[in-house]
Amino acid sequence: MKILVTGFKPFGGERINPSEEVVRRLPAALGGVELVSLILPVERRESVAQAAQAIRTHRPQAVVSIGQAGGRSAVTVERVAINLDDFSIPDQKGEQPRGEPVAAEGPDAYLCRLPVEEMVGAIRARGVPAALSLSAGTYVCNHLMYAVCHLMARELPQAMGGGFIHIPYLPQQVLDKPQQPSMTLEQSLLGVEAALEALASGMA
Repeated sequence: MKILVTGFKPFGGERINPSEEVVRRLPAALGGVELVSLILPVERRESVAQAAQAIRTHRPQAVVSIGQAGGRSAVTVERVAINLDDFSIPDQKGEQPRGEPVAAEGPDAYLCRLPVEEMVGAIRARGVPAALSLSAGTYVCNHLMYAVCHLMARELPQAMGGGFIHIPYLPQQVLDKPQQPSMTLEQSLLGVEAALEALASGMA
């Protein structure tokens, strides 16, 4: 049993991305389930290409992508991915699609098939603020979540599918923007580990 866990490299002029820092600190296994870690560029095409290669190589039962969400104060588990790219800023490759589908032949949206409520409950049980989210945005995070759900539905329909967790800025990222909330790396890591343990428990 495997869970593929992805994080993102820094983007938008930042020197650090909390999702990369969390994913690099995850253990090799949780709850008897192997964790396969992968760090992706914030590029809509290349992030999906690398994730797809890992999915086809490892054939995980679930994929959980982690991303930074500036402005959020809690670890938020995404419930839905929409078939829309509408980038407010270019990705790291300079692409900025507006009003384009992620997959022209795909459905309007994918509801996450992972146990999202149990994952949120497990995060809160560790003392970390957490919530369900109904919007992964329209940037690379949503693009990746949708593309992974679409790929898993076609190629690994027996698997649980893909999901996404957004985590807040790190404290050092908001030194020049004190109005923005943040969360320590230790708390974000604790929350993500709790969510993955809840997912692993549901896979047993």
